[in-house]
Amino acid sequence: MPRPRVHDLDALLDVAERLVASSADVTVRGLAAAAGVPNGTIYHAFGSLSAVLARAWLRAATAFLDLQTSLVDQASSPVEAVVAAADTPAVFASLRPDGARMLLAVKGDRLFGPELPDELAEALHAVDKRLVALLVRLARQLWDRGDGLAVEVITTCVVDLPTAFFRRDITDPLVRERLAAAVRAVLTVPPREKDRP
Repeated sequence: MPRPRVHDLDALLDVAERLVASSADVTVRGLAAAAGVPNGTIYHAFGSLSAVLARAWLRAATAFLDLQTSLVDQASSPVEAVVAAADTPAVFASLRPDGARMLLAVKGDRLFGPELPDELAEALHAVDKRLVALLVRLARQLWDRGDGLAVEVITTCVVDLPTAFFRRDITDPLVRERLAAAVRAVLTVPPREKDRP
């Protein structure tokens, strides 16, 4: 019979999220000390530091996508849905500042590396697929097309612009207004037509 768990794993993931948000250089020893647990707890619960970091990133990314989808669903028009999707990092930062900083500052694959259990690798892949599906959905709502050229414009609005605008200050209301204006401006120029064979 396995020993009962005496440490809160969500609290451990919270600490990992905070450490990654402040510095991508996280060690088992540093994480264990910050969380107030023995090193063995991390290995026993997760198997490796990479798995802990992947779980923390996956948890934040899933919460972010849940929020982004909800904000898109509530939007009053297709353009406002893209604006809402672009603004999600700021909304998420007000709810989970460390999670937002971690997602903005660190690319997941750089954080935990290629050697992950299959279950975690599949879960991370599923998050990527969810994001792509949302981008395609927004492109279809705007232009009734989900091809690469249309999705590229949405990606500019929902990924590239927020990353650039929020790099300095994710909480500044003026930055959020400028981002919304930039997104609306980009959407006034429709995607290129697909080349005909």
